[in-house]
Amino acid sequence: MTAFIGRREFITLLGGAAVAWPLAARAQQATKIPKIGVLWPTSSEAEEEPFIRSLRSGLQELGYVEGSTVVLENRYASRQYDHFAFLAAELVRLPVDLLIAVTLPAALAAQKATRSIPIVFVLVHDPVATKLVDSFPRPGGLITGFSHMSLDLTAKRLELFNEMTQGGAIAFLVNPANEQFASLAIEETRTAAASLQLPLRVIETAMSDQLEDIFAGMAAERVKNVVLASDAMFFGERTRIAELALRYRMTTMFAAREHVLANGLMSYAPSFTALFRSAASYADKILKGAMPSDLPVGQPTKFELVINLKTAKALGIEVPATLLARADEVIE
Repeated sequence: MTAFIGRREFITLLGGAAVAWPLAARAQQATKIPKIGVLWPTSSEAEEEPFIRSLRSGLQELGYVEGSTVVLENRYASRQYDHFAFLAAELVRLPVDLLIAVTLPAALAAQKATRSIPIVFVLVHDPVATKLVDSFPRPGGLITGFSHMSLDLTAKRLELFNEMTQGGAIAFLVNPANEQFASLAIEETRTAAASLQLPLRVIETAMSDQLEDIFAGMAAERVKNVVLASDAMFFGERTRIAELALRYRMTTMFAAREHVLANGLMSYAPSFTALFRSAASYADKILKGAMPSDLPVGQPTKFELVINLKTAKALGIEVPATLLARADEVIE
């Protein structure tokens, strides 16, 4: 049997549908899953594992479920800083609701790529000097984030390393591809070495496949003490660098704890994983309506001395008791 509907009922049905349509549309908008684009300097999630895990954990603690209530669009520059411009533009086109930029080159690329999407940077030394923000307390604009203060720790890092090595010439490895940071790092390290009356040799490399030859060359020149700048390429190669240093019996000082976990000798730095958890907190605030200009640039307040005793033993080094007493973490 065919059912017929009257004119009055038809008009009523249409009216109900007209009311329901905007309500449904608003409901769909209300449940839109925010997308966070993340610019990573290394080649893969595996290389960034401790940091991407901290970012995810921070978001989870704030109630986000990846894939359900938030989407992370991760992009990797494969240690080629000039790739950030393309990757940032790709994320802007998606579009994403927020950008997290890891390292200064990533933050500068994100800043150039958009004038409308908020940006949270991580692992940037001086965002004021590099014109990312107006000031630490009031960033201004759409950018804020967290400084790792790596260069501010240069003198203390060399002082601690000198106590471990009992003097001697130092080789300083730095990546020139990170132009602004590299030039400042060289200047700060030269000043610190001069104040301790330590001979310093600067070695620049932007290619991971050069590391083997560099360490072999240093060994041939009887270099014993090596300090590495904070850099994504060195971080991605942290296990191989530790292996090379052990092979050629070189003491090493790093700017991140994760190097020491990979069998480097020692580090003095803030907790980078804590900075990524803080970045998750800022992402949450911004997604809920806060303006980046109202979120002050965060700076670490605690710095950790980490020493790997297993590596020291392999190198035949007796760690001074004064250093052991001051160490925040000793790996045995």
